[in-house]
Amino acid sequence: MQAQSTIEFSYLSADTLHALISGIWKMGSKLPKPGDVLDRLASDPKIKKIIISGSNLQGWDTTFLTFIRIISKECISRNIGFETRDLPKGAERLLHLASTVAEQTETHKERKKHSFLYMVGDSAVDFGISTVEMFSFIGSVSLTFFKFLKGRASFRRIDLLLLIEECGAQSLPIITLISILVGLILAFVGAVQLKLFGAQIYVANLVAIAMAREMGALMTGIIMAGRTGAAYAAQLGTMQVNEEIDALTTLGISPMEFLVLPRMLALVLMVPLLCLYADFLGIIGGAIVGVGMLDITLVQYFTQTQASLDLTNISLGIIKGALFAVIVAMSGCMRGLQSGRSASAVGAAATSAVVTAIVGIIVTDGVIAVICDVLKI
Repeated sequence: MQAQSTIEFSYLSADTLHALISGIWKMGSKLPKPGDVLDRLASDPKIKKIIISGSNLQGWDTTFLTFIRIISKECISRNIGFETRDLPKGAERLLHLASTVAEQTETHKERKKHSFLYMVGDSAVDFGISTVEMFSFIGSVSLTFFKFLKGRASFRRIDLLLLIEECGAQSLPIITLISILVGLILAFVGAVQLKLFGAQIYVANLVAIAMAREMGALMTGIIMAGRTGAAYAAQLGTMQVNEEIDALTTLGISPMEFLVLPRMLALVLMVPLLCLYADFLGIIGGAIVGVGMLDITLVQYFTQTQASLDLTNISLGIIKGALFAVIVAMSGCMRGLQSGRSASAVGAAATSAVVTAIVGIIVTDGVIAVICDVLKI
């Protein structure tokens, strides 16, 4: 689009440069480059003042305001007078607002370089503070749970039922998909090695024991950490932002009882059941490979599964599921209550909740594995 406005420079006096904006300038047309004016200022030291008049201006946008700001800054730096005349009222208000708001010269704070020892010490201090906060939260949860056992905890039963539905029934689709795929993968991995010995029938044993002892509870815990733990952190973090938790405290309602306890109970009740469901679907996934690719009959597969599984293996998976549920619930609620009061802080709390829960699950699973090995379970 051709520019319909021009800037004409003419001397009104020996020390005045009059920049007259004339013609019709519509939205989208091109203003003359500020560099033209700046070059004129640099080449002519006699110029003592610049006047920009918009008497004939019929349209403008922020490009026009930017042009004026650039020229005015250059005039200030050169000790040259600057004046605007007959500008639209909207343009005058925006220019005034731009001049009163302090310009941000840096969008990000400069990161100071610290020594290695300083960073190690800072990390150690942060770890110590986090550890104290974690044990304090565990203590508060324990006291709240004992209060629940005495029948004195105050929370809405309808909230508990909704949370049970949320972390139970609504988790079935993702648990179904992941468990079947894990069973398929275990069967494939086992079949590659067992075929070398002509022992394909023991794929059923491998899948059944692996799902019941480890993979069922482990995958369910990780899925719940990413799905439910992050949701708890985001919910409580948003309540922190909206000052709802402060309101509960002001009303004399304990956030630990009203918010944390029902979430923990819902997970502890549902995750063991989800582990059993995951075990069953993992065995089904292994059967798909065993029956479909290894020439094992369905009766043989489930006979081997029944022979390899016992109450100890199943109980171990359920116990792990309950422990993982506690870890997920505590991680999500703790990070949510520790969240800052901004949108970015809520996102950081959700991320931290997932990381904390997954690390806790893996560490706990490793400790249980060592204990089982020592006890010959």
